[in-house]
Amino acid sequence: MTLIFVGLIVFMLLLFAGVAQFAFVAADRRRVISGALQGTVKAEDPGSRFARLSRRFNRTRIGRYLERDLMLAGVSHPPLVVFTGLVVATVAIPYLLAQLLAPVFALVGVAGGFVLLRIWLRRARDRRRERFIQQIPELARVLSNATNAGLSIVTAWVVAEAEMAEPARTEIQQLNSAVRFGSSLEEAMLQLDRRLPAREVRVLMSTLVVCARSGGSLVKSLRDISFTLDERKEVRREIRTTLAQVRATNTLVAAMGVGMLFMLNPIQPGTVEKMTQNIIGQVALVVSFSLFAAGILIVRRMTRIDR
Repeated sequence: MTLIFVGLIVFMLLLFAGVAQFAFVAADRRRVISGALQGTVKAEDPGSRFARLSRRFNRTRIGRYLERDLMLAGVSHPPLVVFTGLVVATVAIPYLLAQLLAPVFALVGVAGGFVLLRIWLRRARDRRRERFIQQIPELARVLSNATNAGLSIVTAWVVAEAEMAEPARTEIQQLNSAVRFGSSLEEAMLQLDRRLPAREVRVLMSTLVVCARSGGSLVKSLRDISFTLDERKEVRREIRTTLAQVRATNTLVAAMGVGMLFMLNPIQPGTVEKMTQNIIGQVALVVSFSLFAAGILIVRRMTRIDR
């Protein structure tokens, strides 16, 4: 019965994702054809039912919250699709935990969908920020070459938008859009720093702001920054490689502990439920989960790379 329920949930998720993808592809195709016939490309297709529903959802508080987090994480899925997956996970996880372990674990599973969404978004945001940090030395070189060729710093950012790859291109595009709509370059760069907080980003933005205010040698400063950040990038790569084994071991130990709990019921049915009904079992579960959580937090704290 549990396998049938899991298969049904997976089928519903895949069906919804397929329908959503088909709707977006069809909407893009109609938009392109309409733009080609009229000489312009419309921003959205008003005839798409899914697009209208998605726009309505994006105007809600939850939709705006998800849209902002998905943008920071570099995820292209619409907020409506992510919210639907969150609802399905919130229903499915408690049922699975109640069937595989004990009914009391369904209370923990109610927050499981939200926790999984937060973990997924945080990891995606960290990966995107790390990719942007890796591009900082190249970005400094592009800005240096553009300013050395006689271009202003504002024009140099436009050149960088065309030269850089993702995710730097999207962030620079937002910076240039802010400048075109009236924001000062300094404020736009500070907004970029707030969106992607990292030491490398702060160093680059601070250098550009200081040179813009005091009129220092921008070309030389950018070249020095590119060399320094290249060395820092290699050091960060070596550190992450060294700490990868520790982090993997930490995750594996925690997964083995939780996996042993899932193995008790198949070996002796009803064992976990009896543990939740006995004071000794309850204390054992609370202490064990607390120790695993403390171990994970301590190892992550020790292996964290300051940004």
